[in-house]
Amino acid sequence: MIYKTKAEWLNAQRRRVLFFGMSGLGKTYLATMLRNAGDWFHYSVDYRIGTRYMGELIADNFKREAMKVPFLRELLLSDSVYIASNITFENLAPLSTYLGKPGSASRGGLDFEEYMRRQDQHRTAEISSLLDTGHFIRRAKDIYNIPNFVCDSGGSVCEVVDPFAETDPVLDALDKELLLVWIKGSDAHTAELVRRFDRAPKPMYYQPQFLDRAWTDYRVEKGLTEEQVNPDDFIRWTYSRALAHRQPRYQAMARRGVTLLAEEVAELKSPEDLIQLIGLAIDRKDA
Repeated sequence: MIYKTKAEWLNAQRRRVLFFGMSGLGKTYLATMLRNAGDWFHYSVDYRIGTRYMGELIADNFKREAMKVPFLRELLLSDSVYIASNITFENLAPLSTYLGKPGSASRGGLDFEEYMRRQDQHRTAEISSLLDTGHFIRRAKDIYNIPNFVCDSGGSVCEVVDPFAETDPVLDALDKELLLVWIKGSDAHTAELVRRFDRAPKPMYYQPQFLDRAWTDYRVEKGLTEEQVNPDDFIRWTYSRALAHRQPRYQAMARRGVTLLAEEVAELKSPEDLIQLIGLAIDRKDA
C-alpha cells in the first residue's frame, strides 16, 4: 500500500484512492462528494471507457439505427444532422445500451456472437482506461494543480484483472499509484441490489468464461434455443450469479488495500469523515 500507516495517510499532502466494489454501494457517491470539495480530481473509469475508447462505437450504433428511418437516413447522408453520445459521470446509459443483451432479436436482443464481440471491446477499453489512471494523476497535478485524486472504478474491475495472482499488470500499476479501497456490501445489500436490478435490468460486462457458462446453463435449464431467449430474463437470471462470482474476486483485490463497509459509507457526511474512516480502515488492516 502507498500509505503504510494511519498517520501516513492522515498527514499526506496528496491523497490518492481508487474505490471498487459492486455497483450501487456508493463508489460514485463518494467520488462526487470528494470532487465537490474542490481539491479532489475525479477520474471515472466508466466515463473514460464510454468517451475515449468506445465513443465512436457507441455513436456508430446510434447512426446504424437512425439509418433505418428514411427521414433520418436522408439527413445523415447529407451531413445535415450530427449524432453523438451525451454520456456523463452520472448517466452511462449510452455505454450500457451499446453493450446490449443477448437473445431474441424480436425482443431487442443481440446475436450471442455479436454480444460477445461487444463484451470483448469493453474489456479492452476497461483495461486501457484503468492503465490511464497514472496519466490522469499527473495531469490533475500538472495542469489543474489539484493535489488529491479519486478513481471511481466500474463494478467489473475485478473481471479484467487476476486478483488471485501474485502479480497482475493492471493491479500492479494501480497499486503503485493509489490506495485501493473496497466498499464491501452485506448479504442484505446484495439482496437489495438484486431487487433493484429485477425492476430495471441493464446491460453490464461479465468475465467471458463466466458469461459463456451462464449462457449455456440458462438455455439448458429453460430448454430454449438462442432465438427463444428473453434478453431481460437472461440478464436477470445471470445478475445474482455474477454478484456471487465477483465477491471473492473483490476480496482478493482487497488484500492490496483496505476495506470499508457499505454501512459505514452510508453514514459519511463529508470528505473529512471519509478521510478519518479510511485511516480507521488502515488501522484495522494492521491489526
